[in-house]
Amino acid sequence: MNSLTPAQALVLYYAVAIFAGGLLLSTPYAANGAPLSFLDALFTATSAQCVTGLSVVDTGSRLSGFGQGVVLALIQVGGLGITTFSVYLFIYLRVGVSLRGRWMINETLLHTPISSWRDLLRSIFLTTLVIEGAGTLLLSLVFVPDLGLVQGLYCALFHSVSAFCNAGFSLFPDSLIQYRANALVNLTIMGLIILGGIGFLVMRELAGFWSQKQVVRRPLSLHSRLVLMTSLALIVLGAVTIGWLEHEDALVGMGGMEAFWVALFQSVSARTAGFNTIDLDHFRVPTLFLMIMLMFIGASPGSAGGGVKTTCLALLFVVFYSRLKGSPHTNAFRRTIPDEVISRALSLLLLAIILVSVALFGLLVAQSPDWAHENPREFLGFMFETVSAFGTVGLSMGSTGQLNVAGKCIVIVLMFVGRVGLLTMAFAIAGRTRATAPHYAEENIMIG
Repeated sequence: MNSLTPAQALVLYYAVAIFAGGLLLSTPYAANGAPLSFLDALFTATSAQCVTGLSVVDTGSRLSGFGQGVVLALIQVGGLGITTFSVYLFIYLRVGVSLRGRWMINETLLHTPISSWRDLLRSIFLTTLVIEGAGTLLLSLVFVPDLGLVQGLYCALFHSVSAFCNAGFSLFPDSLIQYRANALVNLTIMGLIILGGIGFLVMRELAGFWSQKQVVRRPLSLHSRLVLMTSLALIVLGAVTIGWLEHEDALVGMGGMEAFWVALFQSVSARTAGFNTIDLDHFRVPTLFLMIMLMFIGASPGSAGGGVKTTCLALLFVVFYSRLKGSPHTNAFRRTIPDEVISRALSLLLLAIILVSVALFGLLVAQSPDWAHENPREFLGFMFETVSAFGTVGLSMGSTGQLNVAGKCIVIVLMFVGRVGLLTMAFAIAGRTRATAPHYAEENIMIG
């Protein structure tokens, strides 16, 4: 372990947790009826640990109580991050936090150093406990009258954890379609998704901001402001566009408020959560492509979600705006963003496009060996599946159930890379960086 780089250790921790979860889910105790095949168990464990939500089996009926408990534990561990659990355990045992542990937590949760790691981890666990507990209480007000006390509380807890961790796993076969007109369910699930998707650092900073006296409040950091503004813009624009595109199609026959909830919910959920309150096959192609773009963007850094992250999108707009103004620097809110951060954002975007393109090509080859004339809707379905897996979203147009062995393996890799992070995987594969790199004579090339 000491010979591993921090990135390699992070990848190893996730891989071990997924493999252990796969072994548990493949046992006879985890399934109702015949045990799951190891590939299906590994697929489910990867989806749960990577808080994705794609599943080749129905969680509510196919898995036993033990199996659902394993999935719930993997969701919670994956949502908070194995690194958080590891460092908390080291502190609890008074072993201390190594440089590797500090790097891993810094890459997962922070953009700037923090003085007290103990306070950070305590606040993460406390925040998670309070938010998921509040979500369970609110959802139980709906689920308990429908399902009874024990089953209602269990479903409320399961969906609260799944929503806050942006996993998208549901115990209902139709996800949350039956509750799409229920204001309390919509508001609670969307609130949990948004809180889980903006990141622990932003939540911590918001709590500190509102607890300060109004006269002496310190402004939010540039990171938090970009996250909040970009997230709000994506939610509003997504909901308005979905409502506009589907008001004469998928939303026909619904009441005004029900249509509003559906459009808003899918805009929130599409970014990383994976719940749905309408059959996605009812959506038009432009709406589905919009959801693909939202899934690709994903949530925010240091959160339970995946994708290229909201800050990456915000940085691209900031770079374009600064260059159009003729500024050699990248400025936002009277702050200059380091060139290294810009370079990492562009590298992440490029790597994501390459990965999704290669995975989509492989998935199409694996899934359509005998198609003489492929249906364009099938292509869109597999493109939707690919981006959903990379963004750890979990929404599907029904392609998950059609996956063969090769297709399942491709999606497993996508979910894993999407959760661990492209740059982390790149650093893990590249190994240790050289202290000095050669610098040769410069020579220009033509672009554009």
